[in-house]
Amino acid sequence: MAGRRWGAGLGRIALLALTPLMVGATGLTSNADSRLLASHNRERSALGIPPLRWDPELAVAARHWANRLAVTGGFHHAPENMAQPQGENLWAGTRSAFAIEAMVDAWVREGRYFKPGAFPNNSVTGRVADVDHYTQVMWRDTRAVGCAIARGAREDVLVCRYSQAGNYIGERPF
Repeated sequence: MAGRRWGAGLGRIALLALTPLMVGATGLTSNADSRLLASHNRERSALGIPPLRWDPELAVAARHWANRLAVTGGFHHAPENMAQPQGENLWAGTRSAFAIEAMVDAWVREGRYFKPGAFPNNSVTGRVADVDHYTQVMWRDTRAVGCAIARGAREDVLVCRYSQAGNYIGERPF
């Protein structure tokens, strides 16, 4: 038994050691659409929530807003979402330093603060901002996602748009 654990441990260490090489071989943002969709669906699948499909129209809207944020250096939600609501998650980080999976994982990690219940009372910390990206990724009625990454002078910006929007007050996320 100890030998098996040792061998499994070495396998994990080897995989971790090779990950930078594999990501480097494919690029931090290559195959972005499929990797973004897979990152979202991996988390939804773990909880038995139906998978999202990629929506090119949502991706175009996300590209527009990501480019604007990258050019201006701003970091706020798009005002057009007031008229035609789409869910939206934003991420920004050091230029060329993060793989796509790490970007989405920043939202998914908010799950550690999630507690079941009606939105916005879903955070063990009492602050909805600690879970609202996570709840949008996992929202039970959301069926489609489209995302885009833009390069700013110092940061990469990721915008993901969701349809149906999530985070409705009084509703259970999943």
